[in-house]
Amino acid sequence: MQYNTALATETITVGAKFPLPSNVYAETVISVKHFTDRLFSFRVTRPQAFRFRSGEFVMIGLPNAEKPVFRAYSIASPSWDDEIEFFSIKVPEGPLTSHLQKIVPGDTVLLRQKSTGTLVLDALTPAKRLYMISTGTGIAPFASLVRDPETYEKFEEVVLTHTCRDHAELAYGTELFDQSANDPLIGELANGRLSLYSSTTREISPRMGRITRLMETGKLYSDLGTPPLNRDTDRVMICGSMDMLRDVKALVEASGFEEGSNSKPADFVVERAFVG
Repeated sequence: MQYNTALATETITVGAKFPLPSNVYAETVISVKHFTDRLFSFRVTRPQAFRFRSGEFVMIGLPNAEKPVFRAYSIASPSWDDEIEFFSIKVPEGPLTSHLQKIVPGDTVLLRQKSTGTLVLDALTPAKRLYMISTGTGIAPFASLVRDPETYEKFEEVVLTHTCRDHAELAYGTELFDQSANDPLIGELANGRLSLYSSTTREISPRMGRITRLMETGKLYSDLGTPPLNRDTDRVMICGSMDMLRDVKALVEASGFEEGSNSKPADFVVERAFVG
């Protein structure tokens, strides 16, 4: 997930014009995939010393200024992956994404050396079912978590919801779900235990509506064949637009859920590192 953007001129290789900032990794772009004119994903090499927990984010930038500005991007790959994946929105006038969307294999992306975030399994107490509620690129940290075996050690069932404006914008989540089912590491764990619940808010599709509305009316649960949200059996992670974060947080708190943290695990967590 990514919202704010950074200053940029044009993507260039490290050393061609600007010195490499201290305390950053300069990593090579391995692959880029454009899903729509608004969304794309890319994978970069992983520094040998870089450690992170599935669900965390890291600050990234481009080597295109003497003092490049870094912004937070959720890591979409699981902690065991040899590469690092990101899922990004394209902002036509965005100081960073207007140039980041043009990267090709072989280009350089800068990473800060420390990851952090609240959407980690350590911030939740064990339960039967985990709901991952996302909109747009907010699915990125959950792409990391649904591919981590630890998620299935802690929860019997995992429900990933993804809401976007148009059907084409749901493609990343659909591809993620299909790949997870066939993954040699977690495929057997995810099979029959991971559910993807997609909806659109603008384009006509088989399932429409904001996730808050689908939760309030009970349609989410009836469609899934699960009981309504219950603190005794369910845990919730939330990542996406600010409006959705606020509304879903209010919904789960109204059901008696308490917000958790790394220092005090509880019933739900929200990613607040992203603005706008």
